[in-house]
Amino acid sequence: MLELVGDQCRAEDKVRSGLVGNAVAKNTRRLVPLLGIAYFFNNLDRTSVGIAALQMNDDIGLSAEQFGWGAGILFFSYCLLEIPSNMMMYRSGARRWLARIMMTWGLAAAATAFAAGPYSFYAIRFLLGVFESGFFPGVIWYISIWFPARSRTGVLAWFMAATPLSSLIGNPLSASLLGMDGVWRLAGWQWMFLIEGLPACLLGFLCLVLLADTPDKAAWLTPREREALLDELAGEKHDRVRKDLWAAIKDVRVVMLTGITFAFTISSYGIGIWLPLILKSHNLNNMQVGWLSAMPYFFVTIGMLLWARLVDRKGQKISNLIAALMLGATGLVLSVMLTSLVPALTCMTLALIGTISARTILYTIPQSFLTGPAAAGGIAFINSIGAFGAFVGPYMVGFLKDRTGSFEAGMIGMAIILVVATCIAGNLKLLAIHNDHIPV
Repeated sequence: MLELVGDQCRAEDKVRSGLVGNAVAKNTRRLVPLLGIAYFFNNLDRTSVGIAALQMNDDIGLSAEQFGWGAGILFFSYCLLEIPSNMMMYRSGARRWLARIMMTWGLAAAATAFAAGPYSFYAIRFLLGVFESGFFPGVIWYISIWFPARSRTGVLAWFMAATPLSSLIGNPLSASLLGMDGVWRLAGWQWMFLIEGLPACLLGFLCLVLLADTPDKAAWLTPREREALLDELAGEKHDRVRKDLWAAIKDVRVVMLTGITFAFTISSYGIGIWLPLILKSHNLNNMQVGWLSAMPYFFVTIGMLLWARLVDRKGQKISNLIAALMLGATGLVLSVMLTSLVPALTCMTLALIGTISARTILYTIPQSFLTGPAAAGGIAFINSIGAFGAFVGPYMVGFLKDRTGSFEAGMIGMAIILVVATCIAGNLKLLAIHNDHIPV
């Protein structure tokens, strides 16, 4: 009799697991392509300014420091409004709020084409940060309510693959758009901002049509698939769970993750924004710069996806986070020691693999101890303070370039910051081991 009951339970578990698997597969096909494409344009609208600088800086009279300030200032406004934006998303529903974000940031990104000097460049970039605030942490929270923990790292990796792909595809595209210089009396860099900015508006409309706020409203799932998925999500265990926003912000684990995010964001954007101009210093033409600045991101995409699969299979999230940060620091130091084009580019590729993989791994950790509004607000807090590094990185490299005449000081500075982040991650691992809080 007991054997029959056991067999029946195993059969029910197998059916339930199959239903959850079907739901995850359907959700992946429905949500990830749209959100990934939106994130592709989000990154493109942030970082293509590095390609635009090849023409724009001379046209509107920007020094290296002024360009670094303008390239990074969007993250100042972005950081200020990140938490309010995510809390609005939690209250009003992700579908409408994500659509609003995409439509307004697309208009602001396209408006960069009309910058006429340093101050108008600063103002438009500041507005771009205002309008896109909340998108990335909002999607991270959104994914957490649609996918079980066991598949979340892989889903996040496919979504975050848009980061390297935006440079892999976007840099050559942006460089080719510079060739439209003079068409209809617009400069090539102006065409670049217009053509790459406006698609976000269309994607915002598609969000209204294709997304649902929560799994229980997913028309593409069968009733049994919805029920099995909701049961799976409800049954997940959380360690020392935080449900209140203020309690989440005060949690030492959130503070440590915020510091780590700040560090790897400094490096990934410090490299990404300045890489075209670094390559230009090797006497390359604009198309050569476009293609060569894209090459590292091919390897970054592969490396990040493989690393995410390893984490999903083996766990050890914090250990892998430490390894990724160490790889980033090592790559930056070696890029200064090996100064010829190919070795230096190879080392910066390693640094980008480390920093971008660290980002993918880190954002799977907060959901293990944050739920509800604490998850929405806590993830936004981590990203908002951490994302300030996207202002610090480009500005720091530009400032040091103006003072020293080379990019080497900026690379070393970013490496030191990553070493500090590695130490913080090591302490986070010790905290997890000692208190058995989060997977290590």
